Amino acid sequence: MSTAQEIRATLEPVLAPLGLVVEDVSVSPAGKRRLVRVLVDSDISGVDESDARSVVAPLSLDAVADATRAVSDELDASDVMGSSPYVLEVSSPGVGRPLTSRDQLRRQVGRLLEVVHRDGTHTGRLVEVGTDSLTLEVPATKKTPAHPVQLDLDAVQRGVVQVEFKRSEAATEPGLDDTDEPDDTSALEGDHH
Repeated sequence: MSTAQEIRATLEPVLAPLGLVVEDVSVSPAGKRRLVRVLVDSDISGVDESDARSVVAPLSLDAVADATRAVSDELDASDVMGSSPYVLEVSSPGVGRPLTSRDQLRRQVGRLLEVVHRDGTHTGRLVEVGTDSLTLEVPATKKTPAHPVQLDLDAVQRGVVQVEFKRSEAATEPGLDDTDEPDDTSALEGDHH
């Protein structure tokens, strides 16, 4: 098992009570230290599978700070990192990170996405992610009216959240406010030995 896999296995039970999952772990050399990056996101395993449309709130800075403390404490208490010093970075996935799993896509309901699939690319507001498919509301252009596009999840190669600086009132869903929290929240923890 690689160090990243060991770290993931060590951290998953620590983050679960905080309502978080480990999205990714990477370990890379950084001079005489190692840089340990842990990406965390909201655990949506409790969301009913029939609920394909509700908005999942982005992680707050407080949630990432709590995760950073929990990860730091657990890595310091365990022997997974050995005696070598390391720098720890805990963050939520940023806007440009490719979305490749159903859960990653499901967390983005209500947001504008570019979805690359086996038959091409569509950009639209993600309105639904079911067990086998997703639905985008593609905005009108000069040549075509607004229309929904349904894609099989098996056909989706990746999705990428599109940054919106100004969002029309018609597109705003209740409870979704893009100004509540930044899209990439991170907390940098100091050196560890």
